[in-house]
Amino acid sequence: MAFDIDMIKKVYAGMDDKVKAARSLLNRPLTLTEKILYSHLADDFPSKPYERGKDYVNFSPDRVAMQDATAQMALLQFMQAGKDKVAVPSTVHADHLIQAKIGAEDDLKTAQVTNKEVYDFLSSVCNKYGLGFWKPGAGIIHQVVLENYAFPGGMMIGTDSHTPNAGGLGMIAIGVGGADAVDVMAGMPWELKFPKLIGVKLTGKLNGWTAPKDIILKVAGLLTVKGGTGYILEYFGEGARSLSATGKGTIGNMGAEIGATTSTFGYDEAMERYLRATNRDDVADAANQIKELLTGDPETYEHPEKYFDQVIEINLSELEPHINGPFTPDRATPISKMREEAQKNGWPTKVEVGLIGSCTNSSYEDISRAASIAKQALEKGLKVKSEFTVTPGSEQVRYTIERDGFIDLFEKIGGKVFANACGPCIGMWARENADKQEKNTIVHSFNRNFAKRADGNPNTHAFVASPEVVTAIAISGELGFNPLTDTLINDKGEEVKLDPPTGFELPPKGFDVKENGYQEPAKDGSKVEVVVKPDSERLQLLTPFEPWDGKNIMGAKLLIKAEGKCTTDHISMAGPWLRYRGHLDNISNNLLIGAVNAFNHETNNVKNQLTGEYGKVPDVQRAYKAKGIPTVVVGDHNYGEGSSREHAAMEPRHLGVKVILVKSFARIHETNLKKQGMLALTFQNENDYDKILEDDTFNFIDLEQFSPNKPVTIEVVHADGSKDIIKALHSYNEQQIAWYKAGSALNLIAQKNA
Repeated sequence: MAFDIDMIKKVYAGMDDKVKAARSLLNRPLTLTEKILYSHLADDFPSKPYERGKDYVNFSPDRVAMQDATAQMALLQFMQAGKDKVAVPSTVHADHLIQAKIGAEDDLKTAQVTNKEVYDFLSSVCNKYGLGFWKPGAGIIHQVVLENYAFPGGMMIGTDSHTPNAGGLGMIAIGVGGADAVDVMAGMPWELKFPKLIGVKLTGKLNGWTAPKDIILKVAGLLTVKGGTGYILEYFGEGARSLSATGKGTIGNMGAEIGATTSTFGYDEAMERYLRATNRDDVADAANQIKELLTGDPETYEHPEKYFDQVIEINLSELEPHINGPFTPDRATPISKMREEAQKNGWPTKVEVGLIGSCTNSSYEDISRAASIAKQALEKGLKVKSEFTVTPGSEQVRYTIERDGFIDLFEKIGGKVFANACGPCIGMWARENADKQEKNTIVHSFNRNFAKRADGNPNTHAFVASPEVVTAIAISGELGFNPLTDTLINDKGEEVKLDPPTGFELPPKGFDVKENGYQEPAKDGSKVEVVVKPDSERLQLLTPFEPWDGKNIMGAKLLIKAEGKCTTDHISMAGPWLRYRGHLDNISNNLLIGAVNAFNHETNNVKNQLTGEYGKVPDVQRAYKAKGIPTVVVGDHNYGEGSSREHAAMEPRHLGVKVILVKSFARIHETNLKKQGMLALTFQNENDYDKILEDDTFNFIDLEQFSPNKPVTIEVVHADGSKDIIKALHSYNEQQIAWYKAGSALNLIAQKNA
């Protein structure tokens, strides 16, 4: 039986009336996305349809999911909200803090010792406030959610940018910051700008070496890392129906890499099969009763150009395997062109490591297809020439693939199995000699490949491909290897060719697991004590941020003008810094240390205008804070791209940065800044970015009239006394301006609860 089945049945019971009301309001057929959004409105139905990309709308999500790194800050904030229990079903998943180094068993034991304080904190908070807790080793949040909680037609928010993985089961699942999660857990509505829609029509059927991963790698190449911003992608067509639920999940997961709000698919037989295989017959039965509500109306798919803002069509029968990278997930190269591209660009063609698994590609189907390549390798006298690692997505998957002999196959060709955790995908990888920063190439089936992401080495060229292609490349040891056409020399000196992979959508013998790692919360948490030691290096109780004094910000200094790509990894690095995710002051020592200073093209080296000397970004900012001097961060396009990392907004707020002024924002990061009481502005004229000089001072001369749709006027005073007047835009509505005035959204919640 499914978790929270009564909640799911309640959602389904009210869906018909809400969809009818929405269809009447819009006076036309509805996409699946519109059905789910309009059936989860927190307020009364509007008198006119919401305008896509313009209107802010309050929603009531069905559940919240958090991973251990972001959950610490989210739950520290929730403890300030004045609530006895979460208002919606919520879970925490201990998956980010386990470092991959030796192997699954040893690494898990080490994590349980080094992170004991954090795990105890999360376990006790979950017990006290009624959240489910998935212990370390239970699996990666998105795989565990797909196996246990995702349901067609539902709405979920999660404090991780790859929450859209649940779109594989037809959810609207959206990555958010911790403050958004706190809103929903506290029983407040959740606000989102009504998204635009991209329809992706899939025709034909995958064959040979091509996998669901290649669909999203192709889409990333078409839309780029910011082309999906403000959009939900809805996949449909015969090709979509031919995909497994977990294959759909892979596509939804990596939709985060194009900035999409989320991605989803209509309910179909593949979803039903997956629900039943994961012991959720009750959900499948309930979904079957309303299945016409759990997909788009036929007309929307027959004439998609009438109902979607943009339409993309991909013929799966003709799709070629892709390899995306390096350094960005949208640089898409068909596998047949990779050798040529690598030579042209000077990429190292020797592959040092091939890594499969992660939240994106660790399903039974993924592993079984990769295992079929490993089996062939053994039979044909081949072993891996690259280091090769496997990261299972959950204990259920790991236990099942071990039972079915796949782990044995991987180990026999030279592979190593890591713990059921994020590991190398998020920089939790103790890669030997990475500190030497040598130029090298790795290929993985993860979702992100920004510089330094996996191993901290800025010279590691990371490429993204399907697990089966990664396995083949690891066997060859060469980036340009094309298994569709190329041969290999085996241990007998013979030329052999790998056959296309085969696999199983679902385990023929069914899933199995001995201990799934779930902790049910206490029925009465009132007597549960949550301990945070005053001298802890890992955890720190929060102090509310100060409200706005209602005055113009004057005399603000430039902290840094960031050049080029500035992701949340650049603003607040992961890797070893994950240990401080529950301690705001300690983790603030990584503020913007990865951002490139536009004036000297160096990282973590900015000018202190008080002394004229150069120093580390956090040190310089702390010097300004000590003197009570406000500061400004200036950035380029898509600032805050990547992870939903709330710390990237809380750290500058904590250290006294007042304004982030950029060419454009990534969606989640802009919201996170607003929630924390920061001023998030964009240049009205992008060329004004070039006017910002290293010794500039900023005066925000009409902030006292801060209001929706009114640009902010900034007087930029240069060191020689000359001035530039520039205009900055913002997207704050009345509610968000109230957050700013109160000092944060959380301050408003606490006031209401008080």
